[in-house]
Amino acid sequence: MKLSQKLFNDAQEILVGGVNSPVRAFKSVGGTPVYISSAQGPYLHTADNDTLIDYVLSWGPMILGHADPDVIKAIQDTAAKGTSFGTPSELETECANQIRHFYPHMEKIRLVNSGTEATMSAIRLARGVTNKPILVKFKGCYHGHSDSLLVAAGSGGLTFGSPDSAGVLEDTAKHTVVLNYNDTEALKALFQEKGDQIAGVILEPVTGNMGVIKPTESFLNALRQSCDDHGALLIFDEVMCGFRITNGATSDVLGITPDITVLGKVIGGGMPCGAYGASAEIMAYLSPEGPVYQAGTLSGNPVVMAAGIATLKKLRDGSMFKKAENMTTTLCNGIQDILNEKGLPYVLRQAGTMWCLYFSSDDIQNCDDVSSCNMEAFSKYFHSMLENGVYLPPSQFEACFLSATHTEKDIEKSLKACKISTQ
Repeated sequence: MKLSQKLFNDAQEILVGGVNSPVRAFKSVGGTPVYISSAQGPYLHTADNDTLIDYVLSWGPMILGHADPDVIKAIQDTAAKGTSFGTPSELETECANQIRHFYPHMEKIRLVNSGTEATMSAIRLARGVTNKPILVKFKGCYHGHSDSLLVAAGSGGLTFGSPDSAGVLEDTAKHTVVLNYNDTEALKALFQEKGDQIAGVILEPVTGNMGVIKPTESFLNALRQSCDDHGALLIFDEVMCGFRITNGATSDVLGITPDITVLGKVIGGGMPCGAYGASAEIMAYLSPEGPVYQAGTLSGNPVVMAAGIATLKKLRDGSMFKKAENMTTTLCNGIQDILNEKGLPYVLRQAGTMWCLYFSSDDIQNCDDVSSCNMEAFSKYFHSMLENGVYLPPSQFEACFLSATHTEKDIEKSLKACKISTQ
């Protein structure tokens, strides 16, 4: 028995499902989760004494690679002075200023502890500003596990959602409408019917939780125009795609500026961190200035802030992002050549340093398209890649990531594994 199997058996005795986040349980692909003992640069070192090339990177934040020396030093130096104060520190201001350098439209910022907390708070803020009840979200975009967001699509195109998890009340779900991503006509129809009740629209501007899907130009324009025409707020959840599509704001690439932006992952340098921000006028609705309440004991934690500051400083000149993007392009081009040579049906998507391989012969524009992919083929591909030293997300619905520490040698080894895994 491998040590990972024993560790998973032990974990199932005390942890629900043996994990603390469901995707880690490998239910989507089968088999036993891999237990990691340490990580460095682009590599994971497992409890079974294997070394894996990592394309998950803690689900995105490790754009500098694991255990970046400057980030680790910042964490160690700060932790030696105290790990939590529960009071203001200048590190909070410095981290917020680093964020605003990349996101100037975030005039005021509130730092929190996770992407889930940030999206939950941004939605409350949108409802507080507009005094309207309805939130619009899109099937396949994941924004955390707060009640307003764990909602499944209704039975018709314009019906309210229903709970997608036990414990979510019907009264909560009924204020959320779920549409298909990139469905411009459904969006316009919804606003025409219920626009005076819509507080906000939230989406991943480039998705990462149903693989990498970009918005169409018509969809983006309809989002912005519909919100403007009806006094709703447009919320971009850039927890995953922020600093990943470009060296900063995804909205800069798309040419559409949201009213509220939500961040996480990269801004914490691998530590638990989230943030949301908007114009000074919108953020003035937050307590202690305004009536919308949100608080957190560990928000702006000094150790987290130090990690975030060190990461964002290293990203400032753009060279780290460019290096990671170039390696991503090289890898994706190589995978494409292999699959074309073998004549296999696939859709390969890249956006900056994010990428995803779908096992499908059809175009991928939304969650329904992803659901029609060949999940069995993906599972076999995942396990073969893992056996050949490459760690991918254990789900067809997740994006892959590269770091500035991935090398040409890592790409060559990954492509060799790809050839074996697609035989």
